[in-house]
Amino acid sequence: MEISLLTDVGQKRTNNQDYVNLFVNRAGRKMIILADGMGGHRAGNIASEMAVTDLGVAWVDTHIDTVNEVREWFAEHLEIENQKIYQLGRDEAYKGMGTTLEALAIIDNQAIYAHIGDSRIGLVRGEEYQQLTSDHSLVNELLKAGQLTPEEAEAHPQKNIITQSIGQKDEIQPDLGIVSLEPGDYIVMNSDGLTNMISGSEIYDIVTSDISLEDKAATLVRFANNAGGLDNITVALIAIEEESK
Repeated sequence: MEISLLTDVGQKRTNNQDYVNLFVNRAGRKMIILADGMGGHRAGNIASEMAVTDLGVAWVDTHIDTVNEVREWFAEHLEIENQKIYQLGRDEAYKGMGTTLEALAIIDNQAIYAHIGDSRIGLVRGEEYQQLTSDHSLVNELLKAGQLTPEEAEAHPQKNIITQSIGQKDEIQPDLGIVSLEPGDYIVMNSDGLTNMISGSEIYDIVTSDISLEDKAATLVRFANNAGGLDNITVALIAIEEESK
């Protein structure tokens, strides 16, 4: 397994409110956590880095070695972090702070993940890119209810309004998922600064190209910037090794 992480401020923003990092626990199990912060002043920067770092520190100190243990860990620690950031956000200096969150652990040939907000996790396998997560957003709710077409959703002026985040008053309801990994798979984790700028087919073409994993991450970021780079852009790529022939 090979992993590459990359974040970029984009073309229009003056600061980067995204944050991503890789953590390894005492059992040698890897977890990648990616967050896209929101809030005035530097609140978004603080929320995203705080969520990633707090959860990462908690993960590093575990001996978790099974999918069920990861699921239980998510249930406990994501809500702890939600309340911690909510309480800080009650301070006027951090008013409105919050963050999306994608957390993914690899246990043998399985990936288990938690999703809150509108950052995304996708899978490249065979001939396609498949989005594994469903955005917690107002526009996606309208789309699922049949009140918007996909084309209308793509151009909707309230596209950035999310319905769940780390840092909200109410208890969060994260989506949990699990996928069995196959040789040659790629997992793509990203903030919406990538997928608002480039399509799934472009992601597929770049990720399956014959360049290094680091170059693939850099190319994804470059394509998003070339398309306008309207937001911060963060990518985590995980390559599952091909079977030796």
